[in-house]
Amino acid sequence: MIESQPLIAVRDVRASSRWYVALLDADGLPEHPHRDVYERISKSGRLVLQLHAWDEEDHPNLVDRDAAPVAHGVVLWFEVDDFDAAVERARRLEAEIIQGPMVNPAPQHREIWLRDPDGYVVVVASPDGEAS
Repeated sequence: MIESQPLIAVRDVRASSRWYVALLDADGLPEHPHRDVYERISKSGRLVLQLHAWDEEDHPNLVDRDAAPVAHGVVLWFEVDDFDAAVERARRLEAEIIQGPMVNPAPQHREIWLRDPDGYVVVVASPDGEAS
């Protein structure tokens, strides 16, 4: 078994945590002493995303946020079973919508492309075949 556990560097871990929990209708986040530096976003007990503060703890590639464009070439992709509700959550968050909602004809699912508060591109998609 392989499970993806992406980690992104963000300016404000708490703010980004709230944004992703709201967008994905993820599990509530318990308070912990390391929360300003690191957070794990889960849905139904499964880890879907990790957030880490820039320039904390000297981790390679999580330093000097101005060294390169934010996540150039990276797209955070989330498949959800409540696509319409996720679109409404994105709108309530006033997320920048890059594209969609739309049907992607190849996988026959619906997608919406957004930017998160740090500028990362985020796609929320319905399950493959759902739009056929």
